[in-house]
Amino acid sequence: MTYKVGILGLGTVGTGVAKILQDPIGRHPLLPEIKIARVGVRSLNKQRDVAIAPDLITDNLESIVNDPAIDIVVELIGGIEPAKSLILKAIANGKHIVTANKAVIARHGSEIFTAAKQKGIYVMLEAAACGGIPVIQALKQSLGGNRISELTGIVNGTTNYILSRMYFEGADFAATLAEAQQLGYAEADPTADVDGFDAADKMAILASLAFGDRVKVEDIYREGIRSITSADIGYAKELGFTIKLLGIAKRPKTDGDSNLEIRVHPTLVPIQHPLANINGVTNAIRIEGDPIGEVVFSGPGAGSGATASAVVADIINVAAALKSMPNQINSLMGCSHEHYAKVAPIANTVAQFYVRLLTHDKAGVIGDLGTAFGKHSVSLNAILQKTTVHDGLAEIVVVTQKVSEFNLQAAIAAIHDLPTMHSIPTILRVL
Repeated sequence: MTYKVGILGLGTVGTGVAKILQDPIGRHPLLPEIKIARVGVRSLNKQRDVAIAPDLITDNLESIVNDPAIDIVVELIGGIEPAKSLILKAIANGKHIVTANKAVIARHGSEIFTAAKQKGIYVMLEAAACGGIPVIQALKQSLGGNRISELTGIVNGTTNYILSRMYFEGADFAATLAEAQQLGYAEADPTADVDGFDAADKMAILASLAFGDRVKVEDIYREGIRSITSADIGYAKELGFTIKLLGIAKRPKTDGDSNLEIRVHPTLVPIQHPLANINGVTNAIRIEGDPIGEVVFSGPGAGSGATASAVVADIINVAAALKSMPNQINSLMGCSHEHYAKVAPIANTVAQFYVRLLTHDKAGVIGDLGTAFGKHSVSLNAILQKTTVHDGLAEIVVVTQKVSEFNLQAAIAAIHDLPTMHSIPTILRVL
């Protein structure tokens, strides 16, 4: 039996996928039965680091999703359009889908999975979150007997690289971002990464799988890392923390609360936490469930090898299912989510906070701050004061006890009005 694959996109990941499919020796025994039938590209004249027969390459992408000989369409062009339309057309034509496109799944997964369910089609997306880490299949299958209570992860390699370099070298954000762009870890327009959009897309997918309901990406609270300075990194070290951009998803702890907590933001992570020592472009996911307890997945979150590994694993899973169950769908590989999760507003969440303040260097500043925090039921866990900063200003860092976001923001509003206050450059949550 031969399973024919049509690949949409022959960039970094598409090239990696093609190389694996063309070199099956020593890999999964089903790979020799999987053949590249067509490859769709935007430019026929571009030089590529993989040998594909010229008659298999086309710039007519629709011809691939309409080709009756193709069993599996592998979408690797990225972005929303034409990816979404091509995926839906392929599904309508009865073709199974493998994709690495977190944006289209996070934003249009409902439409895609509904169409796939109606047609009895697989949509596989292991590569859409965390590159080569097999966390999606773990959530679908290996951890299926668990009640997942929390999922916390470093899901964006670009921001982890930047924050790691800032931590170890004391560099500023702008210089480290420029270096990441030169090395190819960050795009020329880094918005999706450094402003948290990429991480939010991935958390929408992971939270949906972990908690059993669809998640709207626009419901996820999101902050990026642009405001993190070398000063914040230094204070975090002094306090026993590192700073990571985390995706956090939690199930309600009380029976009466049905709202999930899902957020993406830079976070102070205790140095003894398993995620604190995940550095560079590596991704990691910590999952807490009953009865398993805690399990951590880590590995390369992006790049040709890691992402292609996940894509090919999905292709193999589809081929294996078609071989063993040709006339029915393996429910463990499908998506059965039909309802949308209710996501709690950020004001309802509870956390510790790190607050860095610039104040006029006058007597009574600490007392004024303590009074303002106390009036809004914000208890303090630690205070650092640097009396010589610049221009007659003192720098004060406080770490709160656990407090509701609502109370913290009310206290911050009151502190802004203090005559001794100059500015509040940074507010971060603490894990």
